[in-house]
Amino acid sequence: MDQNQDDRDMELASGIAAFESKQFSRAVGLLSPLADQGDMEARYRMAIMAQNGLGMLPNPLLAYSYMKSAAEAGMGLAQHGLAFMYMQGECTERNPAKAVEWFKRAGEQGLIGSITTLAMMYEEGHGVEKDPEEAARLYRLAGFDER
Repeated sequence: MDQNQDDRDMELASGIAAFESKQFSRAVGLLSPLADQGDMEARYRMAIMAQNGLGMLPNPLLAYSYMKSAAEAGMGLAQHGLAFMYMQGECTERNPAKAVEWFKRAGEQGLIGSITTLAMMYEEGHGVEKDPEEAARLYRLAGFDER
């Protein structure tokens, strides 16, 4: 591995540690350049900070852009985050149908929260045709007994 890659890995690890310990200004400083270079872990965390104004002013456009790129790259947590953005109309227009699509992708990666939210959407007919059988199947898949 080259020195530049070692340095990037160290900066990413330091940025994630700062994020996890709620040192958001430090996390932004470490992760922002990595996000700009296309690192998906950095983009995911930068999206959360930009969405919630952690260590920076809230920046919905940046939050959506980074979350979407990390989601499209296959990061399950980012897919879940993007689905919530669409479901709640945060950082982008409300679009329950797109929320369903992204919750499905995250659920396929085993994210129980995504599967459960999807089950509720089928139960309520939110963004999809109401389908109690599909809701029950998803609840079982998520590890819940019959509701």
